[in-house]
Amino acid sequence: MTRLSGITPSGRVQLGNYLGAIQRWASQGTADDLYFVSDLHAMTSTHNPAMLRALTGEQLAVLIAAGIPAESVFVQSDLTRELGALSWVLECTCTFGEAARMIQFKEKAKGQAGVRLSLLTYPVLMAADILLQGADEVPVGADQRQHVELARTLAKRFNATYGEVFTVPRAVLPPAGARVRDLADPARKMSKSTRDSAGVVFVLDEPELVRRKIRRAVTDDARSVEYDPRRPGPANLLEILAACAGDTPERVAGDYGSYGALKEGVAEAVVETLRPIRERAGGLLDDPAELERVRKAGAARATQRGEHRLHSALRLVGTGH
Repeated sequence: MTRLSGITPSGRVQLGNYLGAIQRWASQGTADDLYFVSDLHAMTSTHNPAMLRALTGEQLAVLIAAGIPAESVFVQSDLTRELGALSWVLECTCTFGEAARMIQFKEKAKGQAGVRLSLLTYPVLMAADILLQGADEVPVGADQRQHVELARTLAKRFNATYGEVFTVPRAVLPPAGARVRDLADPARKMSKSTRDSAGVVFVLDEPELVRRKIRRAVTDDARSVEYDPRRPGPANLLEILAACAGDTPERVAGDYGSYGALKEGVAEAVVETLRPIRERAGGLLDDPAELERVRKAGAARATQRGEHRLHSALRLVGTGH
């Protein structure tokens, strides 16, 4: 069974990405699971091309450095020819109404001038990502479930209209990961695309910068250290510490008598958790030839995995050879 997961380079990889997903991918993934950097999805709004290229390389390096097998990883845009062809076939299978009622499109396009057409059509590209690789399951949060349902609809419709080509995927909720919130504003989750990075710990941050950000984390006026989800600042620190230690927030809370000590404990745990990832990723980023070799090998494997499905789909719709 093949599971497919993607990460979009809309910003630098941050602690929440690692503790919430990447760490689990590396430790619990199977040989059939696939992971990709979805750089084409980052183009649905204004972007800086040089920054997109740099962030794509960084994310690829972090995935490999985290321990995900190189043979399971690829970059989406390296399959532009295959995805472009399949996306067109699927756009000719999809109705305008199905695309237009995607909730994310409605929310992101609301009140905006000059909305890019790609914001409307990118769920079809996402369907192409899934169907090209023959994914059986796609672990997604609630905000992406509707897009996987569209992929299911298009796979079923194509198979019924032209012939059996595509595996019909299903959305699955990933196992609960660490809930990491912004250190400066624990009311919101930590995000790689936030404009204010004061409360965001990035995976490749230097240790002293990590410590500085955590020392400045928002807490509250209480004198005791205890885990209470109604106290978001301290709860966030305890959840981060527990995720790094493989423990529970309630248990680790008992090790600290003050917020100062707690922050120092969290800082050291985060620095040591990220240290091997930062060092390995840094080595890859400092060796562009090796990173490019890994990337090309991943692209070749991903292309080979989807080649027969694309050729079959093109032949059945009356194009190709």
